[in-house]
Amino acid sequence: MRVLLVYPNYPDTFWSFKHALPFISKKAAFPPLGLLTIAAMLPMEWEKKLVDMNLNRLSDKDIKWADYVFISGMVVQRNSAKDVIKKCNKLETKVVVGGPLFTEEPDDFDGVDHFVLNEGEVTLPMFLADLKKGTPKPRYTSEVKPDITCTPIPMWDLIDIKKYVSMSIQYSRGCPFDCEFCDIVVLNGRIPRTKNGEQMRAELEALYVRGWRDNVFIVDDNFIGNKKKLKSEIIPVIGRWMIEHHFPFSLFTEATINLADDEVLMDMMAKANFNTIFIGIESPNEGSLIECGKSHNRNRNLVAAVKKLQNNGFQVHGGFILGFDNDPKSIFDNQIDFIQKSGIVTAMVGLLNAPVGTRLYKRLQKEKRLVKSFSGDNLDLSMNFVPKMEKQELIDGYKRVLNTIYDYKNYYDRIITFIKSYKAKGKTKVTLSTFKWSNLRAFFKLAWHVGLKPKEGKKMFWDLLGWTLIKRPGAMFLAIMLSIYGFHFRKVVENYTQLL
Repeated sequence: MRVLLVYPNYPDTFWSFKHALPFISKKAAFPPLGLLTIAAMLPMEWEKKLVDMNLNRLSDKDIKWADYVFISGMVVQRNSAKDVIKKCNKLETKVVVGGPLFTEEPDDFDGVDHFVLNEGEVTLPMFLADLKKGTPKPRYTSEVKPDITCTPIPMWDLIDIKKYVSMSIQYSRGCPFDCEFCDIVVLNGRIPRTKNGEQMRAELEALYVRGWRDNVFIVDDNFIGNKKKLKSEIIPVIGRWMIEHHFPFSLFTEATINLADDEVLMDMMAKANFNTIFIGIESPNEGSLIECGKSHNRNRNLVAAVKKLQNNGFQVHGGFILGFDNDPKSIFDNQIDFIQKSGIVTAMVGLLNAPVGTRLYKRLQKEKRLVKSFSGDNLDLSMNFVPKMEKQELIDGYKRVLNTIYDYKNYYDRIITFIKSYKAKGKTKVTLSTFKWSNLRAFFKLAWHVGLKPKEGKKMFWDLLGWTLIKRPGAMFLAIMLSIYGFHFRKVVENYTQLL
């Protein structure tokens, strides 16, 4: 059997980093971890190829080579996935699909021969068994939540790892919280299922032996969902492995704000070389947090919690949402004020949407407020429901938030605010003394595109670097990296806000 695994294209979104990638001579931010894991579950004797459309064009020759094309992706990749299916149909190659995109809305896709939905550890063996008998069904589903200690190491040799900014590892699935708008509990459940320490060691080793020496993203929905196991087994294993290999990776992950309450866990993670965390802040408005069930964010000083994480060695990336029923008219100014004070440089602000199957989706369906499908794009200016606030007022306010936090002055001010709070604790601190030629090339590109070429922002960019050089020289790499991010964010914001 010949199988072609295809990862659809990402549109130009906040997390695509498409405008930042050329600075560092990379093609994509993250590898298709799901497809690489599925590849490892397929029979060893099958021939396998993978095309990541974010790196390479999908050719007719690729499709004609295959007996089956396997497609997986996220909701934001819907349009590209549909194009791939049409292309396969035209060339008469059978199509097998799975993953979050297809599990959430299978009926939205025509031309698929076999849907292998939910979690692959359960449904893929069903499909493979029927395929071997010559009787594959159109659709495979299961509510069973598999034990992921049986999940194999991804088949890394199918990709060129050097073309990516970061590699990815999964430790757990599921989240103990139940935010109304979040589809994680729909897909993966509320009881975190975890891999064991030996698995984590083996996964780190698999990347190391392939020559990887850079960022590793632990992609969990909530890395600290099972804090007891994390502290007793997982972090000690990762920490020992890091020491043995002289700290070859910088680690980052997703967690909840209550990490700031656990001094021991913060210290353990920092010593194991975790240095970046994505946190869902959502809103500074208590009424909105109550509405969406974000109980762990309530009754706390959120700015102080972010500062505490920064003081303990973590750069905090933040997720923010506008459009809750309980958002007051002051929410736009409040969001801007919070983001600026917190020093969250990478602030992803999106309009509320209701993914299929979530508690929010069901509530809005009952209230007859749903209007269309969810795009999955965090910066999509259209919502899939009728908001309580007047729609144009909400969109205008959203535009104002984006344009304000990503204008030159506010963005560079936020970098300085962050650097003042940040106390690096990892073992792979990047300073001027460890600057590589690739970093130097990135700096020259940045100096041209941000410090010389544009009409505005030039002086503020050089002021930022001057301040950093004098006040925090050890943070110069961070200042440059965040300036590159800023170039991307401004491009994305310009593209979206000009649509209105």
